[in-house]
Amino acid sequence: MSNKVIHAIYDDDDVLLKAVKDVREANHPIEEIYTPFPVHGLEKAMGMKDTRIAITSFIYGLMGLGFAVWMMDYMMIQDWPQNIGGKPSFSFAENMPAFVPIMFELTVFFAAHLMVITFYMRSKIGPFVKASNPDPRTTDDKFLMEVTVKGDEKDLVDFLSQTGAIETKIVEKES
Repeated sequence: MSNKVIHAIYDDDDVLLKAVKDVREANHPIEEIYTPFPVHGLEKAMGMKDTRIAITSFIYGLMGLGFAVWMMDYMMIQDWPQNIGGKPSFSFAENMPAFVPIMFELTVFFAAHLMVITFYMRSKIGPFVKASNPDPRTTDDKFLMEVTVKGDEKDLVDFLSQTGAIETKIVEKES
């Protein structure tokens, strides 16, 4: 199944931002926007929800902290207790001040690495994923708005040209 989209290319981020607002007011669905750099306020103009990556990062940090506590308790208290520097080896709570750096490092390690993996999976990008950029100029100095065609194509192309698009192209997009 395929559907038609219009690629509208802009050469200024302020014009793009105003165009996004105009397109949304006209109730035309925006599929995606490709930009060479982050545009402040674009996600709000598109009506996107706030990201939940901070929540997942906190959960991953808790997983790292839990793993660190379990690992140190098992290694240093349960499996092979040793008297290091006169510290008692029969209680995790008594040794906890010595374990704080390890707990901190594993919390940060789990949060950082799992957050990057989650971001790659959620964004469908990564080292072995083929790039899905429809126009290579968007990595240099152009902005591309992908708008789904609903109704008359010519009217939508004219509307996008009025919003400041320097170029429009109708494309068959495969789902």
